[in-house]
Amino acid sequence: MISKLLHLIFIHIYINLPMKINNINNIRQQEILEELNFNHYVSVTELCKKLNVSAVTIRKDLTHLEKIGKLYRTHGGATRESFIVKERHVNKKETLQVEEKSKIAKAALNFIEDNDFITISSGTTTQMVAQVIENNYTKLTILTSSLKSAMLLYGNPNFDVIQLGGDVRTKSGSVMGPYAELMISNYSCSKLFIGGDGVDFDFGLSTSSTMEAKMNQLMIQNSEKVIVLADSTKINKRGFGKITDLDKIHALITDEGVKNRDVERFEDLGIEVIIAR
Repeated sequence: MISKLLHLIFIHIYINLPMKINNINNIRQQEILEELNFNHYVSVTELCKKLNVSAVTIRKDLTHLEKIGKLYRTHGGATRESFIVKERHVNKKETLQVEEKSKIAKAALNFIEDNDFITISSGTTTQMVAQVIENNYTKLTILTSSLKSAMLLYGNPNFDVIQLGGDVRTKSGSVMGPYAELMISNYSCSKLFIGGDGVDFDFGLSTSSTMEAKMNQLMIQNSEKVIVLADSTKINKRGFGKITDLDKIHALITDEGVKNRDVERFEDLGIEVIIAR
């Protein structure tokens, strides 16, 4: 009788052991996801210390979570969302983060002084600068590659607007190519207001078009101060074409969605961070 009872207990433990292991794994994987909710990125090393397990175990957890669509594996860790930005048409971009972009553009006006020579790159956030700028300046000279920005600015009698010429890129509504690059190399501006599809601590500032990236590189070379306008959804993201490393950026204007940890990292790099409220 006792022998039969022990046999039944053994079978019960054996059957339920995998379930217990799975529950432990689920708890650990849930902790990984909670960590990703708090921080955009988690590293294998940090997770090993926090959860007191081996790197092999963490990598298996990350692989499983990626398979079920909960995260994206990266070199040495994982992110909640893919950091690679896919190109979208300017008309679509204009419908995204509209309120945040408007606040960012208004905050950018604090950098503009009377008689400034400024450059406005292509992009929906920088385009918003052209939309919100008012007749508060006696004289401004504005150079832009954006057709929409030029159209918004040209009617103001206090603005001298210079539209770069070249090939018109339909998806962004901007000009580029050899002629535009030749033109930009003949100008020098005090401030550049530049957007992008991604601002990543390792990859730098980037956009989804390599041709636009090259244009923006020339703008940076010929500008005294580089001011990046990027809503918080673009931080820790990467576009296909790299524009520049972060050490070329003087200021970043973003919205309240930016994480405190990221603000500290930008400031450690010597970048002034303005949060548009």
